[in-house]
Amino acid sequence: MTNPMNTLHSWLIYCRPGFERDCVEETQAKPVETAENSGFVVLQGKPKLAYKQLTFARQLLTLHGEVNDLPERDRLSPLLAALPAAPEKFGALYLEVPDTNEGKTLSGFTKRFQPLLEEALRTQGRLEVESDIHPSTGSGRTDMLPRLHIFFPDDHRALIATSDPHNSASALNGIQRVSMASDAPSRSYLKLAEAFEVFLDKKEQALWLKPGMTAIDLGAAPGGWTWQLVQRGLKVIAVDNGPLKGAAAGHPNIKHLREDGFRFRPQRPVDWLVCDMVEQPQRVAALMTEWFVGGMTQRAIFNLKLPMKKRVAALKEALDNLRTALNNKGIRYQLEARQLYHDREEVTIYLARKR
Repeated sequence: MTNPMNTLHSWLIYCRPGFERDCVEETQAKPVETAENSGFVVLQGKPKLAYKQLTFARQLLTLHGEVNDLPERDRLSPLLAALPAAPEKFGALYLEVPDTNEGKTLSGFTKRFQPLLEEALRTQGRLEVESDIHPSTGSGRTDMLPRLHIFFPDDHRALIATSDPHNSASALNGIQRVSMASDAPSRSYLKLAEAFEVFLDKKEQALWLKPGMTAIDLGAAPGGWTWQLVQRGLKVIAVDNGPLKGAAAGHPNIKHLREDGFRFRPQRPVDWLVCDMVEQPQRVAALMTEWFVGGMTQRAIFNLKLPMKKRVAALKEALDNLRTALNNKGIRYQLEARQLYHDREEVTIYLARKR
């Protein structure tokens, strides 16, 4: 029933359905299972992968084994029997399904099954949650322990994996959930909200998204990203020849300039630059480079729209050119790229100047 796999060199990666090949290409690992539009891949042969260096991976897990032909009446026993001996304890249990229509039909089962498996693991002493830690012992935090992931591609199969809290996403399914503001001008509001949650921890958000800070939104219309910034207390110059809509139109903390986002330059440096313009990725990356080299902003979040074919190559070319220009100027920076849950044929980039 079980099929143990090499724990050191076997990986389970979640991704946006349709981007399985991109996951394989950027890792350069050996594909074991890569069904198109499945929302996940199984890889082997690459001993070390760094989650933050992967763009198309929503989640990076070490794969320990799988259970096939799960019985309908007793899924608990074969899953417990298939758990790896190490690690001995887990800091969390995630039951997960693919981000597909078929996968969503299993979400009801995972919600019902979660407390049963949690209770069994706690009885065995293998699951340690915060409430189990006595304050007088001074024992370690559960967020330092590996997390146990049971992934169900369908209702008869389970992949058993673990995640390193320092080399993975913390959210269920690797998807950072954010809420939509009722007065937001567009759903793109969610995209920037997710980017802030993915790229910045709570301390960094408090430090770098303070009320009164300044931002420029290139290609702002109809105003979703601008509205996300305003909700965090920033003063925004929204640059777009098109109109802002809804609550963003006429807001006192928003100055709308009907100008071309590629030609606009600020009179003085700003704290943030955001950009979600539909243009070739190399051209957008070149624009971001010019802003940073010119000292016009300290931090930027921008999207790169990718071609249908050779997405990994197009992204690499754009970011390599950006890195080369910044390195040649001696600029110290942080650069991360991620295909967010709310992205489609694009990736979101976070670029920050280091002191």
